[in-house]
Amino acid sequence: MSTLPVLPKKPLPAGRPRAWYEAHNRRLKAMRIAIALLDTGVYTAEQACDHTIHATAQRIGVHPPSLTTCRMVRSLLP
Repeated sequence: MSTLPVLPKKPLPAGRPRAWYEAHNRRLKAMRIAIALLDTGVYTAEQACDHTIHATAQRIGVHPPSLTTCRMVRSLLP
């Protein structure tokens, strides 16, 4: 298994409305959870119930997702 290079974090652009930052962070969180679900063998949206998504979020160390984030996670899964 190869290790991926660590990319430096860049600050978010200034001057955007607060809703943009909230949506951006929600998308990042949903992607992190979706990747973790795929790594654990959850490959379809039907397999990803709210309980599974919450348990995965806790396992990877992110705050519990909202219902909106859970829907976003399921939309990212094939």
